[in-house]
Amino acid sequence: MRRRSALLALPGLALAPALPRAARAETAPWPSRPVRIVVTFPPGGASDIVARVMADVLSQRMNARFVVDNRPGAGGTLGASHVAAQPADGYTLMLSNTAPIVTSPPLYARPGYDPVASFAHVAFLGTTPAVITANKDLVPATDLAGLIAWIKAQPGPVPYGSSGVGSVPHILGVLLEREAGLQLSHIPYRGSAPMQAELLGGSLPLGFDVLPDTVENIRAGRLRAFAVTASARQPLAPEVPTMAELGYPGIKIDNWLGLSAPAGLPALIAERLRAESVAALATPEMRRRLDERGITGAPLGPTEFTALVAQQVRDIGGAVAALGIRQD
Repeated sequence: MRRRSALLALPGLALAPALPRAARAETAPWPSRPVRIVVTFPPGGASDIVARVMADVLSQRMNARFVVDNRPGAGGTLGASHVAAQPADGYTLMLSNTAPIVTSPPLYARPGYDPVASFAHVAFLGTTPAVITANKDLVPATDLAGLIAWIKAQPGPVPYGSSGVGSVPHILGVLLEREAGLQLSHIPYRGSAPMQAELLGGSLPLGFDVLPDTVENIRAGRLRAFAVTASARQPLAPEVPTMAELGYPGIKIDNWLGLSAPAGLPALIAERLRAESVAALATPEMRRRLDERGITGAPLGPTEFTALVAQQVRDIGGAVAALGIRQD
């Protein structure tokens, strides 16, 4: 008993075991071990490329190791649910985007997370539009009006590919089908790369994708582009008109990219990650790579980013839910 009393009398010793784990985590140096950036789509797409560039820049700036972990499936919800279930210690991040946060959750009865409450949305990185493309050897149309007329003249639903169920290109196809009175058949792929392989190979007539993932094939003349979903023409492909220009102002849906973490991320870690992300976006290498991918927009901090997510979940997510699309 005397020994126990003496030990308890030592400054701070009696209090140390009682400190909450979260408090100890927040005061520990971060990062002191590798940080995973989970990408909810396969390698090769816009999210994956941005995540890898960001990982390289953050690794150099913070003298730490940031690694990319691809966890595709179910419109990005598999990767997002994995991130939501991880400890909020700053060692698991997500390269978040419109699909797993806004458009995919309404498609599933139990996505496994809440798009707003399950995450700390730390840094908004930018946005890029979707584009309607076709294999020129299979589709004779040269503009959107001709494409719509060609689709209507076919004897049955015309297949189109996207990067997955719940992706922005998938929702673009659903909206176009409804607004133009078309019969389309959605074929989901596990990412943009396998979809474009079949589109270029001639086994798929139409491909709806984000603009950066398809712009090289458009420029090379391997694919024909009909319209983008942005509010203005894009520097990456200024010759491609917007849906609004062509009489469909209601079809405007972009794919944004950001860095998110499990809810409860300590404030000190969140602030450092935000500051380092903003600084990374200003580096020549990061800016060049984003410009090459057609990713535009000023960075947003946690408050503005979270407000944007909440607004899109309410408006765009609500519209997707109203379409009545459901997945098992």
